[in-house]
Parts: sequence; C-alpha cells; structure tokens
Amino acid sequence: MNRPAEGAEVVRLAARGDGVTADGRFVVGAVPGDRVTADGAIWPGPDHLAPACQHFGLCGGCQLQHASDAILARFATARCLEPLARLGIRPGDVRPAHLSPPFSRRRASLRAARRGGRVELGFNEEGAHRLIDLAECPVLSPELFRLVAPLRQLLAMLMPERSVVGVTMALTDGGPDLLLSNLSAERLPVVEALTAFAAAQRLARLSVEGPLGVETVVAPAVPAVTLGGVAVTLPPGAFLQATADGEAALVAAVMESVGDARRVADLFAGLGTFALPLSRQARVLAVDGAGPALQALERAARSARRPVETQHRDLFRRPLTPDELGRFDAVLFDPPRAGAIAQSTALAQSRVPVVVAVSCNPATFARDAERLAAGDYALETLWPVAQFRWSTHVELVARFVRR
Repeated sequence: MNRPAEGAEVVRLAARGDGVTADGRFVVGAVPGDRVTADGAIWPGPDHLAPACQHFGLCGGCQLQHASDAILARFATARCLEPLARLGIRPGDVRPAHLSPPFSRRRASLRAARRGGRVELGFNEEGAHRLIDLAECPVLSPELFRLVAPLRQLLAMLMPERSVVGVTMALTDGGPDLLLSNLSAERLPVVEALTAFAAAQRLARLSVEGPLGVETVVAPAVPAVTLGGVAVTLPPGAFLQATADGEAALVAAVMESVGDARRVADLFAGLGTFALPLSRQARVLAVDGAGPALQALERAARSARRPVETQHRDLFRRPLTPDELGRFDAVLFDPPRAGAIAQSTALAQSRVPVVVAVSCNPATFARDAERLAAGDYALETLWPVAQFRWSTHVELVARFVRR
C-alpha cells in the first residue's frame, strides 16, 4: 500500500527521541520523513528502519533503533547545537557526528532481580522500574553479552527471594571485569561459587560490593585498559568510556584541539583517558576528586615514565583559580553530567589561550559555554560523538579560543 499524501510529516526528533510533526505533535516511534495521519497512524518514510532487537520499545537501553544512521547523525548534531543556539552561541565549525557501531559497548550497568524463584537480568524498562530480561542485545559487545546467561544461573543460586543485585561489567585487556553490588561474599560456599564462575567465564576480576565496601573475590588476570599506549589497572567500578570506538573519537578531537600545547591541565581527569595520550607530547597536570582512579593513573604514568603530575582535588568545591590556570597553554575539562559551573567560571576569568571541553550532557555544556563566552572565549570547533548506539545520550568535544 502506498504512503498517503495527507497527514503531517515528521520533521525532527525531540530530545527524548519522539518524532515531531510539522504541526507540532510529538509522536512516539516516528522519525523524520514519516507521515502521521489524523488518527495517529505512522506511515514509515525512507529513514524508518526495522528495529535490531526484540526488546526495542520496552527496554530503556535504546530509543532510536528505528532510525537510519543519517537520522542518528542529524539528531546527535542537533542535540549539541540546540542548547547553544538558545543562548546565542554558534560554533565556527561543526564536524560530522561520529556514530559508534553496534555490538561495541564495553561497559554496562545491569540489574538482576529474583522473583518467584526466577532471576531476571537486564536493563530497566523505559521510564519504569520493571526489568527487561535480556534475550539479546545488539549494543553490548559479544564478550560481555555471553556472560548474561551463565550469570543469571549463578545468581539464581546466590540471591535470596525478592532481592536485587547490581551488575557492573567492563571489558578490559585481560578479560571481563565484573562487580556485583548488594551481594554478600562472606560465606565460603558463595566465595567458591564466585571463584568457579570467574574461572569458567575467564574473567579478569570478580568483585562484590556490600555493607563494608568493595571487595575483590578473585582476580585471575590484570583488569587493565590501554590509554594512550599505557596500561592502566582499572579500579572496581571505575568510569570507563562506553566504547573503545567512541573513546578514540573523543581522544582524536581532544588531540586536534590542544594542538602543539606543551603545558596542559586535564581537569576531571579520571583514569587518564586524555592525560595519557596528551603526555606523549606535553607535560600534563591531571586533577580529579576520584581518588582510586587518580591513583591508578599516577601508578601507570610513573611506570611508563610519562610526564604526568596528579593532584587529588574536588573541582566542584575548589576549582583551579585563574592564577593557577595561567601557567598552561591549554586546559581540558571533562566533568560529569552536572557540568562544571565553578570551574568554567574560573576558566572564563583566566588567560588560557585554548580551552577544550568534553561533555556527556549538551544542556550543562551549553551553560558552561555561556560562561566561557562571557569571558571572551569563542567556540571555534565542535565535534558531536554518539557512542551510545541508538540512544538519545550524546557527547561532544568543543574547542574554545580566547579572542
């Protein structure tokens, strides 16, 4: 049957992934190019695809599996530009959006729940607390997804009825790293079961988090990740970029932004995702309030003899001052989703020639960009990065230069 000529055309995607028609209606499940009739029926356009997963529409992990790559790229770019446009900020140059491929997620947080003697393991339903028990996942790397079924069996032996366990998994150079939260490993049979599971699944490490904190049960291999050519041992549950592909795109944009700077400050440095690549050409001060991650970076940099100095500091309460910032040729900041109000304000008052922002939240980035613009910084180049495949979550890198 041919598509009807009548009906409103979907012209864009809203921030949460709904299609928006030319007459202003929000339509769940529609993408640009579709037509929506008066009774709400969606007639698919050329960019409306069949979803890649049986759980799509329920699972909260993906919102845009029905959109083509062209639509995903347009969406990622618009998500970065729209908050800036509302503040009157326009980048001089916007690079093409980078999309990470399917089956590339190397870090994920799942949830396991035992109800009626059965364990369900997966992501939450979109906008609800109901758990989607994963039968497939075209987002997770195969090395991580293969753990889902055996982990479900393991937890069925260890979890009491009506309990919930958090599952944080990361793929390291030494194999999968698994952290189970709200699970006690005090009894010998539990320790033996976890140890046997780690051996059978070839884990690099298995840890549990309970009332006394995080405890490593077994670590058959070193759970290290390579950052900038340096092996960094991952603390249990530490932040790691979701995909190696997305990390590479972010690092490339940061390196281009920093250019030939010889003295660089990396604020909210974490494990050294950017500090270690930068240390190949510059002396780097890496600052963060997360002690375990910063200690891992310090040990790795020292072992590799990289020129990285670390400083443990809460940048929300004690941002680097304009005077402290003045000795650097470039400053990079990569805050959590809340942004960096205090630090961006101090940067705006500094004389740093180049400021590079990495953000996982376009809205709070726009707020920080507004402060930099008020301090006479121009947003020269912006790189949208969509490493969370089929998600509305978008990241970016932005290069600011003092006018």
